[in-house]
Amino acid sequence: MTNFHISKTCFKYKFVFLLIFFTGLLVTSCQEEPKLWKVNSTEQVASEYIQSHPEFSEFSKLIEVTGLHALLGIRGPYTIMLPDNDAMFAYYKEKGVNSITDFDHAFNRQLMLNHLITNEINTSDMGLGAIRDTNAIGDYLVTEFQGSDIILNRHSKIINRDIRLANGYAHVIDRVIEPLTKDVYTAVSEDPSFKIFTEGLKITGLKDTLQQITFPYGHNTCRNRYTLLAVPDSIYEKNGIHSAADLIKWTKADPDNITSRNNEFYQYMDYHCLAGTYYLSDLESQLYPIMSHENYVLMTIDSDYKINLHPKTKKYTAFIVTASNTPAKNGALHVINDLLPVTEPEPQTVLFECTDFFDIRQGDWYGKYYMKWSDGQHALTKIKFEGDWLGYYFKLNHGLGYLMNFDGLFMLNYWWIEVTFPRVIKGQYEVIYGSPWNGNTELADFVIDIDGVPTGIIYDRKKGLNQKIGTVDFKTTSEHKIKLRSISCGALYWDYIQFVPIK
Repeated sequence: MTNFHISKTCFKYKFVFLLIFFTGLLVTSCQEEPKLWKVNSTEQVASEYIQSHPEFSEFSKLIEVTGLHALLGIRGPYTIMLPDNDAMFAYYKEKGVNSITDFDHAFNRQLMLNHLITNEINTSDMGLGAIRDTNAIGDYLVTEFQGSDIILNRHSKIINRDIRLANGYAHVIDRVIEPLTKDVYTAVSEDPSFKIFTEGLKITGLKDTLQQITFPYGHNTCRNRYTLLAVPDSIYEKNGIHSAADLIKWTKADPDNITSRNNEFYQYMDYHCLAGTYYLSDLESQLYPIMSHENYVLMTIDSDYKINLHPKTKKYTAFIVTASNTPAKNGALHVINDLLPVTEPEPQTVLFECTDFFDIRQGDWYGKYYMKWSDGQHALTKIKFEGDWLGYYFKLNHGLGYLMNFDGLFMLNYWWIEVTFPRVIKGQYEVIYGSPWNGNTELADFVIDIDGVPTGIIYDRKKGLNQKIGTVDFKTTSEHKIKLRSISCGALYWDYIQFVPIK
């Protein structure tokens, strides 16, 4: 009878929660009209605008031969980097052809999509770094300034900006943007200013990883993303280092074992390769994992872009900005003004979103819709659970409270969930659970284990939102598992975990 009573009670709360949850979605949906582009009678969609202006007739031909005219005639939004005829004819001459039809169809399609961004970007959104959204072939367009001029990918200048279309924006450019083809290793190796750095990447074997542009994932192909912090030969030579052999000696490494992850020279080269692509406009004051995820580089952004700022001496390694922001097919290349030795930063406040895992980010629903998993042991790599199901939730202006990037994980009824979070620098921390919900009876109370050890804290659903769920003393820089287990029937809404150093 007791179990039956609990089940009835649980069902009642579950029903109430679902009713409130879906009613809330319904009400919100009723209040928010779908965002449609209002076509002003003086504005044309992209395809019509380009076709009706003779100065863009060559690019109009490119649109037609690739069959993308209809695409640019729908709602969008789109942003088009639009070469005029002079730019197109100069490109033909550079490539040794007479017209756009001299290129094969596959190249023309890449060329067209290279100039298209499937979002609305005006020049006020452009800074020193890269446009926030990739173009239609998944590459970032780099932006920099020459006086008041905006330059794209080092060569193309915007000569007429922010042309308002019915389905987005067009920016007229004076040179065609060449599609990226080189991987980040090739980009640095072809520059004679980086012979020592390039040789280091080659003899450690890191070159092979940096040359991988894509990899298979399920039924899809995914893009690798890296960032190189490259040291020019001139910096090495200032420090008496004239070859890769000299650099190996400087790191005090065993020259016969430099392909091992435990080798000091391998670790030095690995430390200059970040996991993920970051242009200057992407950088924030936080820790960034290196390619092996064995260590972190600390970025501090204030009056300068500062790498590993020392808290006492205030010394740091800087970017040579004019030589940085070089785009590659699978990453970004920056140039720095010092050797950047391997160090382990002091503990910093770090925040990990529960939805920011590779297999979640690959979903077609990521950042768009809802998703449910029922296989708690195999559906996701870093997340295990037991319960009715685990849900992914996304909604703009959801009204639940602050929700980072508008998405999170949720569960109902009785449940447990364990997430393996990325490496945290060794040290003492308070662990903060982030939730978008204010306290209410639909949430569950739960207990917490960190790395299999109970924290002795019970999450209080009546308080809701962010609560301390543990204090830890991590002896090594490593991954950590956080497990939540409900002790009352109700909902879980999990946005992020935050580690706050104890000074």
